Amino acid sequence: MSYLKKVSDDLSISGQVSSEELKQLAMAGFQSVLNLRSPDEYGFVLDEKQQAQIAGLEYVNIPLNSHVPNQELTTEAIQAIENLPKPILIHCAGSARAGGVALISEAIKTGLTYEEITQKAKELGINLEQPHLKDFLLEKFAVK
Repeated sequence: MSYLKKVSDDLSISGQVSSEELKQLAMAGFQSVLNLRSPDEYGFVLDEKQQAQIAGLEYVNIPLNSHVPNQELTTEAIQAIENLPKPILIHCAGSARAGGVALISEAIKTGLTYEEITQKAKELGINLEQPHLKDFLLEKFAVK
């Protein structure tokens, strides 16, 4: 599963996954899937929750808009990450939202500095302009 990017021991990110990949995730030891896609997005897999559960994975869908930050939904996603069994695969369409949310979660959990966040984002190819991440950085570090 080379499409996965590991953010920490508990969190990995990717773009959209197939039902076959969900089975592979379960076999690889993943416990949960957090899908950040909205059901009205092109390519949203309508029965993904059932497929994940059949594979033995916990499943949560929190529809984050890919262009507009939403503090409430971002907070909900962070809480889901805290509460879901680990390790978790966080995915969206192309991994931008997933990367942003995983990085926010990791920053909160381990108290990362702005420099550490930007370094980690660079290593993982996560765009700091990703709306949810940018919003978090603005609020937490007053970064312009």
